[in-house]
Amino acid sequence: GVDGAIHRAAGPKLLEECKKLNGCKTGETKITKGYNLKAKYVIHTVGPIYGKESGKESEILSRCYSNCLKLENENKLKSIAFPAISTGAYRYPKEKAARVGISTILNEILFHSESIHEIRFVLLDKDSFNIYKNVMNERFS
Repeated sequence: GVDGAIHRAAGPKLLEECKKLNGCKTGETKITKGYNLKAKYVIHTVGPIYGKESGKESEILSRCYSNCLKLENENKLKSIAFPAISTGAYRYPKEKAARVGISTILNEILFHSESIHEIRFVLLDKDSFNIYKNVMNERFS
Protein backbone atom coordinates (compact mmCIF):
# COMPACT_ATOMS: atom_id res chain seq x y z
CA GLY A 1 0.00 0.00 0.00
CA VAL A 2 0.94 3.64 0.48
CA ASP A 3 3.22 2.88 3.44
CA GLY A 4 5.24 0.37 1.43
CA ALA A 5 5.52 2.75 -1.53
CA ILE A 6 6.78 5.54 0.71
CA HIS A 7 9.35 3.26 2.33
CA ARG A 8 10.59 1.95 -1.01
CA ALA A 9 10.96 5.46 -2.41
CA ALA A 10 12.53 6.94 0.74
CA GLY A 11 15.12 4.20 1.12
CA PRO A 12 16.32 2.12 4.09
CA LYS A 13 17.14 5.07 6.37
CA LEU A 14 13.41 5.78 6.76
CA LEU A 15 12.84 2.30 8.18
CA GLU A 16 15.82 2.74 10.50
CA GLU A 17 14.35 5.96 11.87
CA CYS A 18 10.87 4.45 12.17
CA LYS A 19 12.21 1.60 14.29
CA LYS A 20 13.47 4.19 16.80
CA LEU A 21 9.95 5.65 17.14
CA ASN A 22 8.60 2.53 18.93
CA GLY A 23 5.56 2.23 16.70
CA CYS A 24 2.55 4.46 16.29
CA LYS A 25 -0.85 3.77 17.86
CA THR A 26 -4.06 4.00 15.87
CA GLY A 27 -5.07 7.65 15.44
CA GLU A 28 -1.66 8.98 16.45
CA THR A 29 1.06 10.56 14.32
CA LYS A 30 4.83 10.73 14.25
CA ILE A 31 7.24 12.57 11.96
CA THR A 32 10.47 11.46 10.29
CA LYS A 33 12.81 12.81 7.68
CA GLY A 34 11.88 12.12 4.06
CA TYR A 35 15.33 10.81 3.04
CA ASN A 36 15.23 10.01 -0.71
CA LEU A 37 11.77 11.53 -1.19
CA LYS A 38 11.20 15.02 -2.58
CA ALA A 39 9.37 15.72 0.68
CA LYS A 40 11.63 16.80 3.54
CA TYR A 41 9.47 14.99 6.07
CA VAL A 42 7.00 12.12 6.33
CA ILE A 43 4.18 12.35 8.82
CA HIS A 44 3.10 8.83 9.73
CA THR A 45 -0.34 7.94 11.01
CA VAL A 46 -2.22 4.70 11.60
CA GLY A 47 -5.83 4.77 10.54
CA PRO A 48 -8.60 2.59 11.93
CA ILE A 49 -9.51 -0.82 10.59
CA TYR A 50 -13.10 -0.40 9.46
CA GLY A 51 -15.52 -2.44 11.59
CA LYS A 52 -12.92 -3.18 14.29
CA GLU A 53 -13.09 -0.02 16.41
CA SER A 54 -16.44 -0.42 18.22
CA GLY A 55 -18.15 2.21 16.04
CA LYS A 56 -15.44 4.83 16.67
CA GLU A 57 -13.87 4.57 13.22
CA SER A 58 -14.87 8.07 12.08
CA GLU A 59 -13.63 9.64 15.32
CA ILE A 60 -10.27 7.85 15.01
CA LEU A 61 -9.91 8.67 11.32
CA SER A 62 -10.65 12.31 12.05
CA ARG A 63 -7.96 12.25 14.74
CA CYS A 64 -5.46 10.95 12.15
CA TYR A 65 -6.04 14.00 9.96
CA SER A 66 -6.10 16.44 12.91
CA ASN A 67 -2.90 15.04 14.37
CA CYS A 68 -1.14 15.19 11.00
CA LEU A 69 -2.07 18.86 10.67
CA LYS A 70 -0.97 19.48 14.24
CA LEU A 71 2.48 18.07 13.46
CA GLU A 72 2.55 20.06 10.23
CA ASN A 73 1.84 23.22 12.20
CA GLU A 74 4.30 22.44 15.02
CA ASN A 75 7.07 21.85 12.48
CA LYS A 76 6.14 24.98 10.50
CA LEU A 77 5.69 23.04 7.28
CA LYS A 78 4.01 24.86 4.40
CA SER A 79 2.36 21.93 2.64
CA ILE A 80 1.05 18.46 3.33
CA ALA A 81 -0.18 15.60 1.15
CA PHE A 82 -2.68 12.98 2.30
CA PRO A 83 -3.52 9.58 0.86
CA ALA A 84 -7.02 8.19 1.38
CA ILE A 85 -6.18 7.01 4.90
CA SER A 86 -7.52 3.55 5.85
CA THR A 87 -9.27 2.91 2.52
CA GLY A 88 -6.90 0.18 1.35
CA ALA A 89 -6.11 -2.84 3.50
CA TYR A 90 -8.11 -1.35 6.40
CA ARG A 91 -11.28 -1.37 4.22
CA TYR A 92 -12.71 2.00 5.27
CA PRO A 93 -15.38 2.84 2.63
CA LYS A 94 -13.90 5.48 0.35
CA GLU A 95 -16.82 7.90 0.36
CA LYS A 96 -17.17 7.79 4.15
CA ALA A 97 -13.41 8.27 4.52
CA ALA A 98 -13.46 11.20 2.10
CA ARG A 99 -16.23 12.90 4.07
CA VAL A 100 -14.39 12.46 7.37
CA GLY A 101 -11.03 13.57 5.96
CA ILE A 102 -12.30 16.61 4.10
CA SER A 103 -14.54 17.77 6.97
CA THR A 104 -11.73 17.40 9.48
CA ILE A 105 -9.22 19.22 7.30
CA LEU A 106 -11.61 22.11 6.60
CA ASN A 107 -12.36 22.46 10.31
CA GLU A 108 -8.67 22.37 11.21
CA ILE A 109 -7.57 24.94 8.66
CA LEU A 110 -10.41 27.27 9.56
CA PHE A 111 -9.85 27.19 13.28
CA HIS A 112 -6.39 25.89 14.13
CA SER A 113 -3.80 25.90 11.37
CA GLU A 114 -1.42 28.83 11.32
CA SER A 115 1.11 27.96 8.65
CA ILE A 116 -0.36 25.68 5.99
CA HIS A 117 -0.36 26.97 2.45
CA GLU A 118 -1.14 23.82 0.50
CA ILE A 119 -3.02 20.59 1.18
CA ARG A 120 -3.10 17.83 -1.41
CA PHE A 121 -4.87 14.53 -1.64
CA VAL A 122 -2.70 11.98 -3.42
CA LEU A 123 -5.09 9.31 -4.62
CA LEU A 124 -3.96 6.10 -6.26
CA ASP A 125 -6.92 5.32 -8.51
CA LYS A 126 -9.56 7.08 -10.57
CA ASP A 127 -12.40 5.83 -8.36
CA SER A 128 -10.84 7.47 -5.28
CA PHE A 129 -10.14 10.66 -7.22
CA ASN A 130 -13.78 10.91 -8.36
CA ILE A 131 -15.11 10.25 -4.87
CA TYR A 132 -12.92 12.93 -3.29
CA LYS A 133 -13.71 15.34 -6.12
CA ASN A 134 -17.45 14.82 -5.65
CA VAL A 135 -17.26 15.30 -1.88
CA MET A 136 -15.22 18.49 -2.37
CA ASN A 137 -17.72 19.76 -4.93
CA GLU A 138 -20.58 19.12 -2.48
CA ARG A 139 -18.77 21.09 0.21
CA PHE A 140 -18.10 24.09 -2.03
CA SER A 141 -21.24 24.27 -4.16
